[in-house]
Amino acid sequence: MRAAWLLVLTCVAALGLGLSVDSARAEGPGPARREPAAPLATVHGLAPLPGNAQVPLADRPPGAEPGDGGPSPVIFPPQQLTLRFNHKKHVKELGLTCTTCHDAAKTSRSSADSLLPKATRCDACHGSDHRDLTRVKTDDDALMAQCGFCHLGYKPTDGNRVARMVVPKPNLRMNHAVHASRNIACSQCHGAVENIELATRDQLPRMKGCFSCHQMPGVARGRAKGECVNCHLTERGGLMKTRFGSGTLKPPRWLGDSGHGADWVLRHKQVAGSDSQLCASCHQERFCTDCHDGRVRPRAIHPNDWISMHPVAARQNDPSCTSCHRQQTFCVGCHQRAGVAMSGPYANFAGRGRFHPPPDVWSNPPRSSQHHAWEAQRNINACASCHVERDCATCHATPARGGRGFGPKTGPSGLGDSGFGGQGVNPHPRNFRDRCAGALRKNARPCLVCHDPADPKLQECR
Repeated sequence: MRAAWLLVLTCVAALGLGLSVDSARAEGPGPARREPAAPLATVHGLAPLPGNAQVPLADRPPGAEPGDGGPSPVIFPPQQLTLRFNHKKHVKELGLTCTTCHDAAKTSRSSADSLLPKATRCDACHGSDHRDLTRVKTDDDALMAQCGFCHLGYKPTDGNRVARMVVPKPNLRMNHAVHASRNIACSQCHGAVENIELATRDQLPRMKGCFSCHQMPGVARGRAKGECVNCHLTERGGLMKTRFGSGTLKPPRWLGDSGHGADWVLRHKQVAGSDSQLCASCHQERFCTDCHDGRVRPRAIHPNDWISMHPVAARQNDPSCTSCHRQQTFCVGCHQRAGVAMSGPYANFAGRGRFHPPPDVWSNPPRSSQHHAWEAQRNINACASCHVERDCATCHATPARGGRGFGPKTGPSGLGDSGFGGQGVNPHPRNFRDRCAGALRKNARPCLVCHDPADPKLQECR
């Protein structure tokens, strides 16, 4: 009897072994029945393109440039993506739209809002159940329902926990709802996401792309303001916030040539002179005076041949010089020591050469394009860097007639008797009396150099 039962068990075992061998021959080893599809599926969605190939420039956000390294790491801090996702499959093959998953983007008004889809949005297609995140239910027979299909590094031995995904909030103001209400497509800020698989930081907006709307001229810009603080965070005083935990925010080179590179000390004067409001977005005036108040004098501001070249710059942009130097102390003092000022001790030094053109061109009539009258009208500050008003009066005052000081009488030129002993050359242009009232109201001080306040000629202009 015992031998009969042993024979039956042997037959059953043999039959079972035969069936398993046949199944292995038909479907492969038992433990790997569902695995052949896994390697083929999981090669996608791990990078923007399979094999981590470079995303074409046409598919990146507007404003992206070759080798730009992605958006600013200060504005968009580094992320830690622990999900596998294939945007191309969902959009092009399955026909889903951006707002099918990112529906919160239509109503979001803060950059701190999380616009990632909730896990329950995936359940209908993947066969999972995320209603209770502490007890996620999966279908053991469906590969797409397994936690490890989407969550990278998932290990059931860790208590069914998945790796935390880190997506820091951007250091920027962003109102998605306003952009959506104006029919601004997602691709205008994020590029052609439908052509890539895993969306990384590289698909976040570039500031140059934002300018395509926010710096359009006039009416075309609409309500898309172009001020920095429209998008950038601000300090309590209203200036842009530039220091964050992710780094210090600095402007790019393409923004008004204001890149704060190694040559910025030499270039910043041109940028500040052409657009001081751009600098004032981040810096207070005291930031400039820390260097330009005279206590700290950078030695690399002017080139080595500046002594020979500075007259040209002084004639072109005198206010730039006066931002650091005082004319009647720094400029005059140097010119006096060098013997190129009338008031200096070496004014008649024969070897110093001629500073102005010859008298036939510079001072004698008729007036040419190089006459000093035009130079004085164009930039009187350049004249005042060497001359005082008494120098002008040597020619333009009336001849002295024994009196001292200002008198109400007028000489041949129609000017008051200044007592300077001048040559009586009238400094006024033709028909000046018709518009002398405006000049008197604007600044009466030059008039009082020659005219007494009670001068009848002056009274006519009042």
